[in-house]
Amino acid sequence: MEKTIVIGGGRLTRADVLAVARKHCPVKLAEEALALMRESRALVDKCVEEHRVVYGLTTGFGQFSNVSISKEDAFTLQENLIMSHACGVGDPLPEEVVRAMMLLRVNALSVGNSGIRTETVETLAEMLNRGVIPVVPAKGSLGASGDLVPLAHMALVLIGLGEAFWNGERMAGGQAMERAGLEPVRLTSKEGLALINGTQAMTALGALAVSDARVLMKTADVIGALTMESQFGIIDAMDPRLQELRRQPGQMAVAENMRRLLAGSAKISRQGQIRVQDAYVLRCIPQIHGPGREAIEYVGAMIDREINAVTDNPIIFPDTDQAISGGNFHGEYLSMGLDFLGIALAEFADVSERRIERLVNPALSNLPAFLVKNGGLNSGMMIAQYTAAALVSENKVLAHPACVDSIPSSANQEDHVSMGMTAARKAREILSNAVNVLAIELMCAAQAIEFNGARGLAPATAAVYNKVREEVTALEEDRVLYTDIEKCAALVRSGAVLDAAEGAVGPLL
Repeated sequence: MEKTIVIGGGRLTRADVLAVARKHCPVKLAEEALALMRESRALVDKCVEEHRVVYGLTTGFGQFSNVSISKEDAFTLQENLIMSHACGVGDPLPEEVVRAMMLLRVNALSVGNSGIRTETVETLAEMLNRGVIPVVPAKGSLGASGDLVPLAHMALVLIGLGEAFWNGERMAGGQAMERAGLEPVRLTSKEGLALINGTQAMTALGALAVSDARVLMKTADVIGALTMESQFGIIDAMDPRLQELRRQPGQMAVAENMRRLLAGSAKISRQGQIRVQDAYVLRCIPQIHGPGREAIEYVGAMIDREINAVTDNPIIFPDTDQAISGGNFHGEYLSMGLDFLGIALAEFADVSERRIERLVNPALSNLPAFLVKNGGLNSGMMIAQYTAAALVSENKVLAHPACVDSIPSSANQEDHVSMGMTAARKAREILSNAVNVLAIELMCAAQAIEFNGARGLAPATAAVYNKVREEVTALEEDRVLYTDIEKCAALVRSGAVLDAAEGAVGPLL
């Protein structure tokens, strides 16, 4: 039976986001959340009735904050806000990202400090439940007053405009609402602003990316262990005494993972047995993977806080009868954090590509050139390394931080912007590239094992090797390789590689 995600009280988890985004679990607003929203809505109505000067309630927006708006124009003001801000361009964001964005917006509004009506939020939640997914162009957000552009495209469908996907078909927003049996909302004072002021688009991308990154960081240890066995790597470099002297927790965790993954292996060596020391990409796996792991955990903690953050403006405080205009919508946390995530993921790919080079280069591996018999007639894994190199090079461009850029907007009223959505989109692309690089290493490491035989692999890596061979046969002569890479990428992306290893040794750190 599908789990229903109950929204309210600032208790939403990353697991909840994944459940709604990817498993399409239904959502429901808690009664306590509805009560809190009614309280803040009452204060908004009071401010309008008393003609208080409150940004976005009785004034225009941005540079137009000095323009007073009458009570009679409240409906037009909010609808104009949504229409004018829906300026996105480019391909639509993936459905899972938009679903996560919608959930996060409902969650932020449910805290009860946004002054929005309960029926408006309930309609947005029901759009999720009935599969009305707005078409949201990926580009256009500055991360300034949050994700104004993507959230405006989301809100367009709520008011019966824009475009949406319903049952896999792209259609007019109003038509999608009608087919789903939903009535579009007519917005009133404050509601348009409440819907589009916030960081939910970049947080949605970040929550999905950091969750996938946690799988990738452990999978990188697993694949690195299989590569070590193909090279009879020196296990002494994983000695816990070395790691403890460095005092870095990520390094210690990776080294422990490597020791567990390689436990029972007949395909590792001791210092001086074959050679005195390995190259850095094998010897320094804990020192290279470790900081990436810590970066991912740091960003994950920041994302977890942002999931339950109120990022509206102005923020309504019913207990003190105040509406305070501030800057909680500014995306600098997300921008800097997701830049950091992208850099960490780029490094996992970078070191993986260098391990690929050691596998395919006979001068480094003592294996047949490019891991194929009858070289010359066959090219083997030669060009697979080219692909990995191309992806790593692209990541170097993408890893340039977005957060250090800013272009003032709204006639210099919004004079420092975060570019957080750019950081989020880059992190997702770097993640995709890293998955493919690790998939190529997995394919090459399994192929390298063929030349010395799979007998003697550690239980964990043997399980991974067998999992690969269920999908990809050993390479005897040249064949089309892109399908093999795709199959290996699916094993990495889905967590199947990690699951195979953990099935043998238990959960990795």
